[in-house]
Amino acid sequence: MRNILEIQKQLLPDLTDVLKKRYTILHQIMLSDIIGRRTLAASLHMTERVLRAETDLLKAQGLIEIESIGMRVSEAGRELLEQLEPIAKELFGLSLLEDQIRQAYNLRKVIVVPGDSDTSPMTKRELGRAGAKALLSVMGDEDVVAVTGGTTIADVAEHLTTPSSGPLKGGWFVPARGGLGESLEMQANSIVSNMARNVGAQYRLLHVPDLLSQEAYESLVQDHMIQEIVETIRKSRIIIHGIGNAMEMAKRRRLDADTVAEIQGEGAVAESFGYYFNEQGVVVHRMLTIGLRLEDIKRTEIVLGIAGGASKAAAIQAVLRFGQEDILVTDEAAAEIIVRNC
Repeated sequence: MRNILEIQKQLLPDLTDVLKKRYTILHQIMLSDIIGRRTLAASLHMTERVLRAETDLLKAQGLIEIESIGMRVSEAGRELLEQLEPIAKELFGLSLLEDQIRQAYNLRKVIVVPGDSDTSPMTKRELGRAGAKALLSVMGDEDVVAVTGGTTIADVAEHLTTPSSGPLKGGWFVPARGGLGESLEMQANSIVSNMARNVGAQYRLLHVPDLLSQEAYESLVQDHMIQEIVETIRKSRIIIHGIGNAMEMAKRRRLDADTVAEIQGEGAVAESFGYYFNEQGVVVHRMLTIGLRLEDIKRTEIVLGIAGGASKAAAIQAVLRFGQEDILVTDEAAAEIIVRNC
């Protein structure tokens, strides 16, 4: 396929540009569910006149439906996008980025979506869709999946759907650690219940704060109900997690000034699983929290990380250097920086 595309680029460069443009338009409509022409034109930096000509053609081909409230992708359009995905990755140079990151960090799989999550809500949405697809590709009916909190993982939950083979009735979703204290939609407990509902699985919740004092920690770990849930969490075959910038996460968790200064002094650039990592992927600080431990992460069969945006590239790379990732879902902006710094 790669050779054919290279030949096409040389002989029919205009055709390649048209394919990329129409794929992008169709893909953006799909991510939006339903969208008006003016809004779409603005998001694609395209004039309404040019966009109208393209969408009229897509409608004539039966790929989109145009209603009074906006445009939506038809079932035929969704099928075409699915078929075009590997070709589009080659056209946009994403396959090469995937291969380079996968080989550099010895990963099982890398998925790169186009764009920059920092600047495009559409790219962030696509990150969630790709993350959901990646999770369903490895999850079986009897699996336990540990889930962290955060906006990116919440987006994954929104895109999960019951597999064509039927509901995952024997599967379990559990929070990777305590998370009370963050806004409700970003809490692991909320995300876990959404994921389970969307795929027909079961779930358990962990009603403890994300950050604990030593006294509270020692008290809670003795609780029989919490011990039972933690035992289930530590049996997870899959962990799905986000990756954050160390200082942003420290502020979001309202850590005291001394702790923030300590984390910064230790050179932390990334946070994930409640651990802070330096550029080399070494854990330099851990939060006192109930849930997954480093030894649990190291023996988990599949660790799936999802994060994007140029601003998170250094954080993602630090977690990759930690060496426990199996699957990475990221975006083009982060991937390009990661490849440059490999």
